[in-house]
Amino acid sequence: MSISDQIYARLSQAMPSSLIEVVDDSAAHAGHAGNPGGEGETHFKLRIRSSAFEGKSRLARHRMVHAALGDIVPRIHALELDLDIV
Repeated sequence: MSISDQIYARLSQAMPSSLIEVVDDSAAHAGHAGNPGGEGETHFKLRIRSSAFEGKSRLARHRMVHAALGDIVPRIHALELDLDIV
């Protein structure tokens, strides 16, 4: 299972009924630190719209995503988060 698929599966389980978009943006970063070989699966953009974010600060929302991803986070180089309420 690809890292993109793992990210989507974990977020879907942690935040059901949410809009979740996972974009592998690794190709745009090929050749620099964190993606020296250009193989992919190192840089991701996540767009999540969820009622679970209601009343949560930006930091709390980021912590929720990182907690859901768990051991995936150390395996990637960059994670861009666009988080909002449905």
